[in-house]
Amino acid sequence: MKKVTINDVAKHAGVSKKTISRVLNNESNVSTDTKEKVLRSFEILGYRPNPQARGLATNQSYLIGLLYDNPNKSYVTDIQTGALETCQKENYNLVIYPEQHDAIDLLDRLRSLLNNAHLDGLILTPPFSDMKPILEMLEQLQVNYVRIAPTEDFERSPCVVSNDLDAAYQMTRYLISLGHSKIAFIKGHPEHNVSELRLNGYLKAMQEASIESQPEFIEQGYFTFRSGEDCGRRLLNLKNPPSAIFSSNDFIAAGVLKVAAQRSVSVPHQLSVCGFDNAPISRYIWPSLTTVKQPIKSMAAEGVKLLIQSIRQKPIEFGISRFEDELIVRESSAPVANF
Repeated sequence: MKKVTINDVAKHAGVSKKTISRVLNNESNVSTDTKEKVLRSFEILGYRPNPQARGLATNQSYLIGLLYDNPNKSYVTDIQTGALETCQKENYNLVIYPEQHDAIDLLDRLRSLLNNAHLDGLILTPPFSDMKPILEMLEQLQVNYVRIAPTEDFERSPCVVSNDLDAAYQMTRYLISLGHSKIAFIKGHPEHNVSELRLNGYLKAMQEASIESQPEFIEQGYFTFRSGEDCGRRLLNLKNPPSAIFSSNDFIAAGVLKVAAQRSVSVPHQLSVCGFDNAPISRYIWPSLTTVKQPIKSMAAEGVKLLIQSIRQKPIEFGISRFEDELIVRESSAPVANF
């Protein structure tokens, strides 16, 4: 079969090749009727844009990179799914780059990537979204970028956030409403700024309720199942253990549940356990986890939309695109005994 070309589409739609190019690039100076006519021709003829040809014509690669370092595989999957959703709509391709945020040669590796891959833009996820040396290098190289869930310098670039502090505050308030006062908190990785925000939300709720946050009730986790086991074991070994444990993510909380089961501590009757992120594990384990749902897919999709606007040099105000978190109540939490 003969390969369908842009000339074939232009002839079928009765428009110029320039108009076809404008539709492919989602430019605003194309009427709705003309755009619909061109899209119908795409479908009827089975036309698929050639990224290499488009790149030569526009001096773009139509490649967007996604940089991540996160042990939570479901988080990474949601980020990829949301980013791909917008990339496909806008005829861009997504390239995945897993990296270790604490690698000694991180900047050199990233610089090499940018020089060799000819990316049009880069998506930064935590903790990269708050790493100033990376931001400075991207700006020096004049690479467009968008940040997912940064915690500072919001005016520096397009960015998409949810309110981790407020979500942690609401979760802690929920536990207090169930009569819990002995509430422990397991922090996330210390090099992820969202960990501090979630801790501050917990502390704010405790302070407002005039409940003293005991130092031995705050443990350092690392967003991993193993750290949840270790922290849960120490908390349940206390002479006066907590009646509720709020973990900075669902994998930590799952580790706590394992330790509770090993010690025959009934959840939620003797111990309430809560997580954060609404990862698939939160629904598949028993008891299923009370947690916080973040709209990760939607955040990533919006982030790519802002990035492409920046690539196309459309007017864009650097600032925050906000998304709301949602408290998900499941079987792992209950009123404190005798409440």
